[in-house]
Amino acid sequence: MSGIIGYIGDRPVIPVLIDGLKRLEYHGYDSAGLAVIVRDSVFYQKTPGRIHNLEERINSHNHAGEIHGGGYGIGHTRWATHGKPTEENAHPHCDCTNNLFVVHNGLLENFRKLKKNLSAAGHVFRTETDTEVIAHLLEKYLAQLGALEQAVIRTAQDLTGQFTFAVICRQDREKIVAIRSGPPLMVGLGEKEYFLASHGPAILPFTTTVIPMADGEVAIISKDSVSLTGLDGQPRAPKIEQLSPDGTASERGGFRHYMLKEIFEQPQAVRDTTLGRVEHASGRVAFEELEISSAELKCIKKINIIGCGTSLHAALYGKYVLEALARIPVEVDFASEFRYRNPIIGSDTLTIMISQSGETADTLLAAREAKKRNSKLLAISNVLASTLIRESHGVICTRSGLERAVASTKAFTSQLTVLMLLSLYLAQIQDRIFWDNSSAYLEKIEDLPSKLEQLIGRRAEVLTIAQELADFRGFLFLGRGPHFPLALEGALKLKEVSYLHAEAYAAGEIKHGPLAIIDPSMATVVMATHDLSDSNSMILYDKMLSSIHEVKSRDGQVVALATDGDREVPKIADHTIFIPKTLNLLAPILEALPLQLLSYYLADIRGCSIDQPRNLAKNVTTG
Repeated sequence: MSGIIGYIGDRPVIPVLIDGLKRLEYHGYDSAGLAVIVRDSVFYQKTPGRIHNLEERINSHNHAGEIHGGGYGIGHTRWATHGKPTEENAHPHCDCTNNLFVVHNGLLENFRKLKKNLSAAGHVFRTETDTEVIAHLLEKYLAQLGALEQAVIRTAQDLTGQFTFAVICRQDREKIVAIRSGPPLMVGLGEKEYFLASHGPAILPFTTTVIPMADGEVAIISKDSVSLTGLDGQPRAPKIEQLSPDGTASERGGFRHYMLKEIFEQPQAVRDTTLGRVEHASGRVAFEELEISSAELKCIKKINIIGCGTSLHAALYGKYVLEALARIPVEVDFASEFRYRNPIIGSDTLTIMISQSGETADTLLAAREAKKRNSKLLAISNVLASTLIRESHGVICTRSGLERAVASTKAFTSQLTVLMLLSLYLAQIQDRIFWDNSSAYLEKIEDLPSKLEQLIGRRAEVLTIAQELADFRGFLFLGRGPHFPLALEGALKLKEVSYLHAEAYAAGEIKHGPLAIIDPSMATVVMATHDLSDSNSMILYDKMLSSIHEVKSRDGQVVALATDGDREVPKIADHTIFIPKTLNLLAPILEALPLQLLSYYLADIRGCSIDQPRNLAKNVTTG
């Protein structure tokens, strides 16, 4: 997740901005930059990599010392989405004349159209980012309106998506203007000085008194005052709050653990992963950063998907949706096994590598093996500045932001979302799906964030179930079809954070052995959702009901995930967690969240180290 810092006052401005950027490092980033105005001087610097690279670059400039005292400026840490993590793509971005400097958090859905129109009008673009569009729109409207805040409001009217941003200007000086539309932003209050920050820890050394900006608010900040307006230009009354002085607690946003915080961030992660990739008018999916042409993809005869741990379970889900929609045969491999089995792949094979970090050793070694055999490599990763991305032919970023907990949550649901979008994309290229069917899927995909929020609202029900199951000796997870990978992921998550024994099976397999372990002290978690519009889903649903009966006839305890409105499952299961209605292939994205909550609450009840489970590391960089 990108970070924003701003300052106007009498302090040396660069040290304030650098300190704030360092305090935003916990969000994860791949580049950093700042722009500062002092009297008639502008200092503008950005660099890929760590913040110490930016410091070294600043200190190497002979005139940098001249602007350390007083002035105002903005800074940014970037988590790359549009464009690779390069110096050019780092923030701030500027207009054609280096008059305006902009930092931005969020994703613009319509930037391609805006960029095309602005280019036709003579604006020259220097980067691959969506953010640069904002700078050029501001240039256009500042020339027409004269005041920076008016240009910001007018620019916002042209934008769709998420566009929290801050801007400074050499022409309309001695002010920072900021707008919040989506990602958070707050104004910090001092004595004849003001701060701007996307997150509280960035400004904790200087102030704990803040004005959290509401969605759709514009802040006009000078050295002597701050005022708020709405997008209609009408004044808004500021609401002053106090930050907690505990920086660590602020990083977790009031949550006891990062894992829980990241579970709650999934609606936004899925929303960000979808933004800008759905073309509503055509009912099509677009991946700007893919870099593998549609002509090349149309020649693909086979797909291999490779991952480890949670990413492997995402890969298994990918097999179901890719084969169902694109009708291309798919194999799924453990990354740790792939290079030892002499895989049959070649130039007509697409190898998809899934890794949250992009640095997983087994996945990198498997990627190199596939590349040696002339396969096209497509990386699905959360970190664009990673080795896997650099070594692949194409990339799709999951945009879930930094995960601090070892057990992956929001990165997993983002991976599932990307795989669903990729399946539709390949189905369109292969002419396997009609416009109306594609539009129906895209409409339901865009409903997923609100349905995930509904599930978060039902978390108390999951806590109650966890309290009743805390003394059980083991857990069995069952699923069929695209829900089977979620059974595997549910079992893995429970093992990771609660240290309880758990295993998963395709439900049809329980009569071939696993029924032997069913007894009153064994809990069975069953994926029993259904989609009335999908005949295959209803067949599997009936079979899942039979599996529940098999477990209950042996005195097993059953926790079932069922679809809202289901009347059959609650009659036979001991506990039912209801999932909002959606299409069968999309339901696993929703099922992930309550399974994560169940694991989290069981671990919390047992007093386990949730964010850093024993024996585990976040990024496994050894083979």
